Amino acid sequence: MKIATVGFVALLLASAASAADQPARVFSPHDLFAMQYASDPEIRADGREIAYVRVSFDEMTDRARRAIWLIDTTSGDQSPLGAGPGSQSAPRWSPSGDRLAYVAADENGRPQLMVRWMAKGAAAKVADLPSAPTDVAWSPDGRQIAFSMLIQAPAATLGAPLPRPEGAKWAEPLQIIDQIHYREDGEGYLKPGYRQIFVVAADGGAPRQLTSGPFDADGALSWTPDGRTIVFASNRDKDWELDPLAARIWSLDIATGALKALTNQHGPSAEAAVSPDGRQVAWVGFEDHGRGYENAQLWLMDRDGSGLRSLTVGFDRSVSRPRWSGDGKSIFVAYADHGATKVARVDLAGHLETVADNLGASEPDRPYNGGAFAVSAGGMAAFTLGGVDHPSDVGVTRGGAVRRLTNLNAGLFADKTLARVEPLAVTSAFDKQPIDAWIMTPPGFDSTRKYPMILEIHGGPFASYGPNFASELQLYASAGYVVVYGNPRGSTSYGSAFANLIDKNYPSQDYDDLMSVVDAAVAEGFVDPNQLYVTGGSGGGLLTAWIVGKTGRFRAAAAQKPVIDWTSEVLTVDLYAFMAKYWFGKMPWEDPDFYWRRSPLSLVGNVTTPTLVMVGEEDHRTPPSEAEQFFQALKLRSVPTVLVRVPGASHEGLADRPSQEAAEAAAILAWFGKYRPN
Repeated sequence: MKIATVGFVALLLASAASAADQPARVFSPHDLFAMQYASDPEIRADGREIAYVRVSFDEMTDRARRAIWLIDTTSGDQSPLGAGPGSQSAPRWSPSGDRLAYVAADENGRPQLMVRWMAKGAAAKVADLPSAPTDVAWSPDGRQIAFSMLIQAPAATLGAPLPRPEGAKWAEPLQIIDQIHYREDGEGYLKPGYRQIFVVAADGGAPRQLTSGPFDADGALSWTPDGRTIVFASNRDKDWELDPLAARIWSLDIATGALKALTNQHGPSAEAAVSPDGRQVAWVGFEDHGRGYENAQLWLMDRDGSGLRSLTVGFDRSVSRPRWSGDGKSIFVAYADHGATKVARVDLAGHLETVADNLGASEPDRPYNGGAFAVSAGGMAAFTLGGVDHPSDVGVTRGGAVRRLTNLNAGLFADKTLARVEPLAVTSAFDKQPIDAWIMTPPGFDSTRKYPMILEIHGGPFASYGPNFASELQLYASAGYVVVYGNPRGSTSYGSAFANLIDKNYPSQDYDDLMSVVDAAVAEGFVDPNQLYVTGGSGGGLLTAWIVGKTGRFRAAAAQKPVIDWTSEVLTVDLYAFMAKYWFGKMPWEDPDFYWRRSPLSLVGNVTTPTLVMVGEEDHRTPPSEAEQFFQALKLRSVPTVLVRVPGASHEGLADRPSQEAAEAAAILAWFGKYRPN
């Protein structure tokens, strides 16, 4: 069986969209190039201006463009930062607000640390860096900038290579790998080396390296008010690569490079933030109990590491990104609840108050929750504002009403009818657990008709969907499908107990939850029970493969970047030091039957559903070998199947390029259309 060409499936998608809604225009594959969204908002200390990253797409290069824009929070007027055509990211205001540090590509395409003097409109590269700077942080007096950067180490060798004659064209030298963490999804095979902390004069000069050794310092850097110390998180234990959740909070003396561990609990510590008076340090982390999921709590301690206490021990949600208020009396954090990301203020007694809702994520292809925020000295919060009908914009609030400052897709959506998204009440047939779900009805929806339906399943599994914009699901709906998605057990944003219902038990009754979502959608009366289809990516791809091994109620399926055999997965995944330990508790050779019982491959003998299998060729999270196993097993059983390989795509980046997202959606819809009843 040959895979349909992209041109054919795109034509089919356009035809389906046209038939689904005339004369109104609907969201189409080409609109993926026209979409824009906001990310990484940074508000100036006085609250008068916001710098944010506006993401758009270049149709000629098929890639995202990132440019920093400025917004006046009083008038709402905005303008581009300018200063070159290269990609810009990570805007960070100086303490006085007179300058903006950011990362931008130089003439050779290398990311460099830049500073712009706002009054003069002049920008300069402050240092010529060999690697991309991250975790940029101004010193309190504005004279220095700290950042972290990869310092490459010599490649490992084994034996002496033959001397190559001058001018000879020989094969590339052997690649010797001796590190535990040697590849990463989205990065590929890693260059040997470690991320170290540097400081550089804010007006330019030679960077000074502050840390060294075979350890990574990778994460938020926070200065003490006196400018003498940086507080950060790092896993610096002897066997740190085999214990990925053992990072501690450290203080780093700027003058001497001396390090002192401030925490010593059993579990990860991250995102350290020093209080405005320098007396306390906030951070997030949890006690490691060896479970698949733990809530990250907000912790507080004195600057010397004493007086440790959790401020959110009684709050059954995970928090992140702590930001101190200007007066030092509270800490702002983000958290997800029932699929929606919010911002809360936590006082030093542990009382929590939500101040912003509906944060928008930076993955507009799927309705995952997420988002970013920043807080001014006066308590104004700037954040990525999301919704079911638009990707992330920029919003602000100061403990009251939210003001939307941008409407980046107003022109694109002005004459289009989008799918309508509404909550769907679901109760699991397994144990009566309430399951959050949402149902999307196509443009031109008529409740008296019967529609085909797609069940879309999120990945993770410790993640969640929510009431957020999803471009790929909009394409499904534009083709005339009802789309339903939900958060089965194991999903985050519902507390630790709900997430850990699948601890060492995945997949399991999450299957029952998803079937209950389907039943609830069918019970609405406008879904044709004989035209059901299922798809999902990563953990959703695994559950898609699991579902077709458990039931034949779906006419066709599309398993995207799935896990098929847990034994091969945990030994080929980039996170192999983590996955077997926390998701199974045993190694594959210690209990092979346990791994087999949770593998969709164990059910392949039951599969009769025509199933498309899709994977990125550079996927290091669920490697292509997983998808290939399923495809080949189905072929051996003569079950209708095709394998779709996405060139150059990683696991997280499967839909990063608009042309590929359009082609992937078109291929899935063409596959489902092939098995639609006449």
